[in-house]
Amino acid sequence: MTMLLSLRIPEYPLALACRGCEDDGAPRLLADRYDRGRVLALDERARSCGARVGQTVTQAAAVVPNARVLVHDGERSRTAWQAMLDGLDAVTPLLHDVREGVAFLDMRGIAGEPPRWIAQIESVLAPFGLPLRIGVGPNHFCAYAAGWIAHGTVLDAEHAPTALAPLPLDVLDLDPSAQTRLHLLGVTTLGELARLPHGPFVRRFGRAAARWHEWARGIDRTSFVPRGHALAIEAALFGEGNADDEAAVFFALRVLLARICGDLERCGKRASLLRLETELDAGGTRVFDVHLAAPTADERAMLDVLRAKLEDVRFSAPLVGVRVRAMELDEGGEALALVRGDEIDAQSVAVLLARLESVLGEPVRRARTREAHALEERFSYEPFALPAREPPGAAIPLANARVVPQLRLLAVREIDVRLRRGEPHHVDGRAVVRCAGPWRIDEGWFEAPVSRDEYDIVLDDGEVCRIYRQGTHWYLRGSYD
Repeated sequence: MTMLLSLRIPEYPLALACRGCEDDGAPRLLADRYDRGRVLALDERARSCGARVGQTVTQAAAVVPNARVLVHDGERSRTAWQAMLDGLDAVTPLLHDVREGVAFLDMRGIAGEPPRWIAQIESVLAPFGLPLRIGVGPNHFCAYAAGWIAHGTVLDAEHAPTALAPLPLDVLDLDPSAQTRLHLLGVTTLGELARLPHGPFVRRFGRAAARWHEWARGIDRTSFVPRGHALAIEAALFGEGNADDEAAVFFALRVLLARICGDLERCGKRASLLRLETELDAGGTRVFDVHLAAPTADERAMLDVLRAKLEDVRFSAPLVGVRVRAMELDEGGEALALVRGDEIDAQSVAVLLARLESVLGEPVRRARTREAHALEERFSYEPFALPAREPPGAAIPLANARVVPQLRLLAVREIDVRLRRGEPHHVDGRAVVRCAGPWRIDEGWFEAPVSRDEYDIVLDDGEVCRIYRQGTHWYLRGSYD
């Protein structure tokens, strides 16, 4: 079972700016700058006096004349947050960094129970001295809302809707205008929001309201996106004599690039940028950024570009230190065919197929797609055969080529469909631009027969879907790529 842990630092930028400041009881405002700045965050004391986020510093000061104004340091905020995430790697390697001050931790496979995990996080983040709100739940929203209920709250899927019902709409982080409209309808809690009829509510408040309604019922389909880790791949030579001629410099670079390319290969990465740092005998340093034509881990290609970069460079003293860093790393590897295209030999392919069939225990077949309304008829299997090679320079006819759209099957779920003249006109609040169908599909003729009518629709946002009606209910079958 998925178990997510939510970490939230309330008003993170303001809390970080106030760290180390003596609490004199005065309201506090965080602004982007002093001169003609705007309020980015504020504490409860300033909010109770009438200050609001988005006001100018002058407007907020007029409402709260005794407020203490702090200036936001974006670089410091980012650095501190990344340092906290690095520390949380000791708890779990799977971190979803949502934004500064909010992160989720996937605890599947981690030994212990929620109280132990929470204690570990508190221990890791204690040096930062910031307030923490930690919650545990089966999905993103339930875990996030658990932290709103109380620090350390644990929710399960069965009891989550009951626990969420009394929470205010603030937990949804809605646009102020949307929250005001809901308040005018008498909706102030998640429980009241969950009781609204889904279809009319979504049509009135837009597509985003579908997520609000699901969240209020404890449903969250948000995907977990693990945080990427920056790799520092570099090599350096210092204190090993000096280089006073071109040959010695390039020998040192060749040694360093061999180390770097070996590290890149082991990590499955490719570099798009090299940073060359040189230290002179006289004490000065020079830095060169060398952009590569394409991400690579090829030592020779890197050396050629570095050599070209240094052709017209003259150093005022011998080099006593050289460091090369691989930066802007991309995923490495490239697709390789089992048999190279320019070396295809029928006998070699026949041997390869025989080996594959021996391992698989069945003939090797090729899947072909074709146009058909029923999903079960949209592909077929045929024995694999090596295609005939075109003579050199032969043109490939494309005029009659047709691309068959591929249907990506999704988890079947019920949808809200409104009809006009017997055809789908709105699906989950989105207008249908074009509609094709219906196609009657009959399954299970002899036992428990099931019939359904399938439609292909184009929605107003450009999405192409396959939906179907079974009885009086409508369902989403898939989306076309």
